[in-house]
Amino acid sequence: MSNTSSVVVLSLSGFSSTVNYRLTLFSLTLLCYLLIVVVNVSITLTIILDENLHEPMYIFLCNLCVNALYGTAGFYPKFAYDLLSDIQVISYAGCLLQIFTIYSYAKVDYSILVLMAYDRYVAICRPLEYRHVMSVRATALLVTLSWLVPLCCETIVIGLTSTLTLCGSQIQKLYCENWSIVKLACSSTSANNIVGLISISFYTAHLVFIVCSYLCLVKSALKSMESRRKFLQTCVPHLFCLFNVSAALLFDVMYSRYGTESLPESVKNFVSIEFIIFPPTFNPVIYGLILTKVRCRIMHLFMMSGQNLRIVQIEVDRT
Repeated sequence: MSNTSSVVVLSLSGFSSTVNYRLTLFSLTLLCYLLIVVVNVSITLTIILDENLHEPMYIFLCNLCVNALYGTAGFYPKFAYDLLSDIQVISYAGCLLQIFTIYSYAKVDYSILVLMAYDRYVAICRPLEYRHVMSVRATALLVTLSWLVPLCCETIVIGLTSTLTLCGSQIQKLYCENWSIVKLACSSTSANNIVGLISISFYTAHLVFIVCSYLCLVKSALKSMESRRKFLQTCVPHLFCLFNVSAALLFDVMYSRYGTESLPESVKNFVSIEFIIFPPTFNPVIYGLILTKVRCRIMHLFMMSGQNLRIVQIEVDRT
């Protein structure tokens, strides 16, 4: 294909290993997506409806859940549809939109985890300044930046990718991914490579910031039982989530750029979609189980719902 205007449809070749397991994979995909929607919506509504949870840490958690819903909406519906289709294709514009959604989700996720680390650092290491540093205005500004910066970064990436001249139309993955499009280019990709390295360096700096924050947190937590209790209660779930996201993204980045062709396609597929499966599923579960306020509030809501159902049933029986 001589230029980008001639590229109308791209094919996704990663589905060749799923032919014999389509119905099984479709059922698991549907179940996984429903679980993601239920747990993330439950946490989000719990935090929004309970004024006692209108604190920075829970606001960040709420945004983490909303972002999970946003990111998975760019993957699961299309993936489920492709599992039942004989031909797996996507329009060029749809491909760029999917890239934008999935990878802006990943970047927003990391940005919010940085805010959570900063919030815990201020709460434990500078408790007397917490209300001033993490004021309503500061929290709103940080949340806005955690969305705005990644969305702008991904807009630049997609803008550069959309200008490339492509010489192929086959993406060897289950979904559209930026590096796969860049590898199809027969024009210069220098600008894409430079922006990609800047983006990776920028989010590596996020990880360094989190590590430095936790070094200070551990040092402070050892000073008193109260600090130690706060660390175990609120920082441990954050560490689980951070490891969850970091490991998944590292696998995806390393495989996309340096992956070997000798790996079985099923292994390649699993590695490439890990970051869109595990973080959205387990992050809200981890927080929901470990954070006492969230867990108690969710249990209370379920108990209230059960009581209301019993009251309705009694009224129905009487009539």
